[in-house]
Amino acid sequence: MSQIQLLKKPEHSPTLRTIRMVEETIQNSDESAVPVARIKERLPKKVNHNTLMQVLDYLDESNKIVIGTKGVTWIYNPKLREILKHKPSYDHFPL
Repeated sequence: MSQIQLLKKPEHSPTLRTIRMVEETIQNSDESAVPVARIKERLPKKVNHNTLMQVLDYLDESNKIVIGTKGVTWIYNPKLREILKHKPSYDHFPL
């Protein structure tokens, strides 16, 4: 093993509690796009910047948020998803 591998810290994963805390902070925001700095200010507990970025990446990949130039926007809507799930599909109609 090389010296570099020994000094490298194992990567930390955010806890479910941290993920939920970030989700709720974004959802409860009055702004349509919340800057990352404002999310950090509004979190009830301090979160490491790298951990927050991991959470935001996860939420983006799971289609719960969109990260834009002005900030983060919550887009997940389970009620709409349920409605769309029961609507007929129009894929078989040619355009």
